[in-house]
Amino acid sequence: SLCAAAEQNLSYQELKDLKKAHVLHIDVRERWEIERFGKIPESINIPLGELMEALQMNPTEFKEQYNQKMPSKSDPVVFSCLAGTRSKQALGFATSLGFS
Repeated sequence: SLCAAAEQNLSYQELKDLKKAHVLHIDVRERWEIERFGKIPESINIPLGELMEALQMNPTEFKEQYNQKMPSKSDPVVFSCLAGTRSKQALGFATSLGFS
């Protein structure tokens, strides 16, 4: 399941369309889930338990840790997980930190 602030739930096709517009896709599943079930192309994995800290890192640390430019608070971001519960939590975390 995928989650974004403007549209709480997205289909896979909607996500593919958003990725063409350079939306950052953060997969909040655990690393073992990525290893077991596979990585979603062009997503970065930040397990939910690390997300709050990751979104508060300085941009240099974020780039070193996740090999990706840190999103600004106004950049479009989509969260995904296995069933939708963690992606909704991730959205709540990001919103509480000032991400729009």
